[in-house]
Amino acid sequence: MKLQNHTNLKMDLDWADLRLFLEIARHARLAEAARRLRIDPTTLGRPRRRFEKELGADLFERTAQGYRLTPKGQALAAYAEQMEHASLKALEMIGGAGNAASGTVRISAAEGFGTNVIAPALGAFSRLHPEIEIDLVATSGFLSVSKREADIAILLTRPTTGRLFVRRLSHYALMLYASRHYLKSSAPIRAIDDLRDHRLIGYVDDLVYSPKLRYLDELPVKLTPAIRSSSIIAQLQATKAGAGLCILPCFMADTHRDLVRVLPGDISIQRTFWLAVHEDIREAARIRAACDMLGAAVEEAQGRLLGTADT
Repeated sequence: MKLQNHTNLKMDLDWADLRLFLEIARHARLAEAARRLRIDPTTLGRPRRRFEKELGADLFERTAQGYRLTPKGQALAAYAEQMEHASLKALEMIGGAGNAASGTVRISAAEGFGTNVIAPALGAFSRLHPEIEIDLVATSGFLSVSKREADIAILLTRPTTGRLFVRRLSHYALMLYASRHYLKSSAPIRAIDDLRDHRLIGYVDDLVYSPKLRYLDELPVKLTPAIRSSSIIAQLQATKAGAGLCILPCFMADTHRDLVRVLPGDISIQRTFWLAVHEDIREAARIRAACDMLGAAVEEAQGRLLGTADT
């Protein structure tokens, strides 16, 4: 294959080198890429450096999280994934090994959604697709599909740039919650203004990774959380412990019988999950299978997501 584009790279590319390159790009750490390739991690660094030297370009930059693609690396990844996709499609057409979806899919999702909606669906998925490995990155923040940090990202805001396939996955509801113990031992809450006399739990302001998480800004009274965490799971646990009131996703809070909705007629917030996949890989068998799994998981959890399920 000849690669000639704005990256100024020109050479014949060997698929074996490209496969090594793709595994490092997808897993960031040499040890994990080597495990997938079934080779010694200590030997993987040498072909990576040789490949970059032959290309005359730096494809990765070293970070605390592992190897991150440079702009030239991102451009090469697009071509390499097209080659990989074409080979898998050819195998599918002739009835070869490509009939079984295989490989690794890295999914980036918000902590609460990844933990409460995606993770429970992985058992059935793994039994149906034993050759697919899943990296579920469910943290406070999102990995970039455009930068090849993830294959699939579940986002709070619809992306408007990049060569991405984007679709709405689901709306979801959030409400104000407190523990039964907290409500019994605290001043009554009959109206919005009563919230001024209560302790609020929320995000650490300078660590909010999306403006969609600034729920308190949408309330008619100015409230500042006294207990703050970058983790929605930590916020939920603090709420259960009676530390205060917190705006939580219904699909998380409603599964805990000791949590009660507070002023549900006055405080109800809606957000949306968006699914994003890079155009170059959206038709790959492993990506289609993972997207189907996500769609089925959301459909099964629809009542919980919208806050309408029986609790």
